[in-house]
Amino acid sequence: MTGELSTFAATLHGARSFEEAALATLRDLLRMAEEALQASRFTGMGRLLRGVVHLRPADAYRRLAALEREALNSGSSGQESLLLADGPQVSLLASASAWRAVAEHGCAVSIDVGQGTLHPHLESVKPFSAPSLGAAVTQESQQRLLNRQASHVCVLPLRMPGQRIDGMIALEASCMAALGQEFIWREASPRLQLVVDLAAPYLSGLPPRPGSTPEKDEYLPVIGASMDSLVAVLRIFAQQDETILISGPTGAGKSRLARWCHERSARRQNRFESLDLMTVPEELQMSELFGWRKGAFSGAVKDNPGCVARAEGGTLFIDEIDKLSLKAQAGLLHVLEERTYRALGEAGSEQRANVRFIVGTNSNLPEAVRRGTFREDLYYRINVLPVRVPPLDERRDEIGPWARYMLARHHKEKSPAGVARLAPEAEQRLEQGSWPGNLRQLDNIIRRAYTLAMVERGGASQDLELREPHIRQALAYEGGAQSSALVDALTQAARAFVIEAQRRQAPLDIDLAESFRGFVLAEAVQQVGREEAFRLVGRESLVKSRNHLKALRQELKKAEALCTEVKQPVPVALSKAGEENS
Repeated sequence: MTGELSTFAATLHGARSFEEAALATLRDLLRMAEEALQASRFTGMGRLLRGVVHLRPADAYRRLAALEREALNSGSSGQESLLLADGPQVSLLASASAWRAVAEHGCAVSIDVGQGTLHPHLESVKPFSAPSLGAAVTQESQQRLLNRQASHVCVLPLRMPGQRIDGMIALEASCMAALGQEFIWREASPRLQLVVDLAAPYLSGLPPRPGSTPEKDEYLPVIGASMDSLVAVLRIFAQQDETILISGPTGAGKSRLARWCHERSARRQNRFESLDLMTVPEELQMSELFGWRKGAFSGAVKDNPGCVARAEGGTLFIDEIDKLSLKAQAGLLHVLEERTYRALGEAGSEQRANVRFIVGTNSNLPEAVRRGTFREDLYYRINVLPVRVPPLDERRDEIGPWARYMLARHHKEKSPAGVARLAPEAEQRLEQGSWPGNLRQLDNIIRRAYTLAMVERGGASQDLELREPHIRQALAYEGGAQSSALVDALTQAARAFVIEAQRRQAPLDIDLAESFRGFVLAEAVQQVGREEAFRLVGRESLVKSRNHLKALRQELKKAEALCTEVKQPVPVALSKAGEENS
């Protein structure tokens, strides 16, 4: 044993990537488990199937890798035998309850898949079944393991210094003769755990090996090296039907990733529904989720389907899950456990919910559980496939590509046939900045810089280049110099007005300058909606008197009149605001 460990330690020391360390670890673990099986009373009755590394530091998946026992039998011992999250679409997931047991007890856990029982390898801990885990175990997890012919699973924690657990390794075996009986795992786990403890710092600390560039699409047009591993894991998760929990700061792209997962799933032909709980008052959360029947409450003049019904057969993304009231949490938990729900005012039987849930949050949900503001049972029900989206400041290789994508998208809205370019020095300026508001803040800066560049050119243009001064001026808003930046932009607009009058060699009526109000309202409507736009510019009284639509029409006509006078196409923002108003 000592010689084997020395050889294994030397192999780990020479590893240069996570994949090298994972292959060496799984190879040794499967070999040791095979020896234990041959020496047991179940020799000749069962077989080892595979080993899977789940790297999930801070309770968020980072990497997955699997090694099939057959690959070793075939003589393939290189890294090509390792099944990775960015490789063949294999189901690598173990029971979510296994992770909870490992994290709680810090020890190995045996799973009797057929009986659905978990056995922590501590004498002081009694075996427990799925219901005792607060609904963390799902029938889907059990069925998935059985579909892979796994009857017995051993889960070993990746223990780091300071009693931190950064993940787990699952070993799967098939032995129908051992159903309901003690298998080999408890006796073999001390030796297996010693190997895992040696490997844990390497698995957690080594970088992934360079791989092929992940496939990009309209839902995820930018994937930097900093996001490769996360996207590879999500590609696996997208194929499952269990709940994905996406945590990360506001504006980091959680909703975009949720939509990407839907489009990569078997449910992509059906609807993707999104519910942002930040926009829903607590008293309306139940009705937004489950809908209502006519007469359920004052004002319910007709039936209204909720988000769950609208997402039937598809995916429902619930963002800011921590804002869900305790009452609505109980309702959501019921749906997740029973897959049934009842609309408000529904007198008949419950409806079936054929929906895949993806949940987003920017909060610390375990802390919310400790405070009593978030149900523990619901937390374990949604914390099945957790991932964390890093802030943009940790994805600096994506800043330039995202900026170019946002500029091209915005310019296409204004001038479909034109081309917009981000100057290298402008991109460098963006990459040097800090982005606490993440992708949302970057998009606002690009839109602001774009407007400044348009003003400088005197209006719409087929081709446009954003230069460093445009970015610098747009960034001036972010540092408390909003007033001066606004004055600078208005000064440039005035200069463009005068330049246009000089170019025409004819008067340009000063009254047309009032069209600026229409441009402001159109932009505000596009960003925040009609009623909120009027509140934003200090005209809430028009909303209360229901005169805001008439006022919007009048201001948009003035802006369109300016476009006609200077023979320029009406900007898309004006047209859309007009359509909203029609």
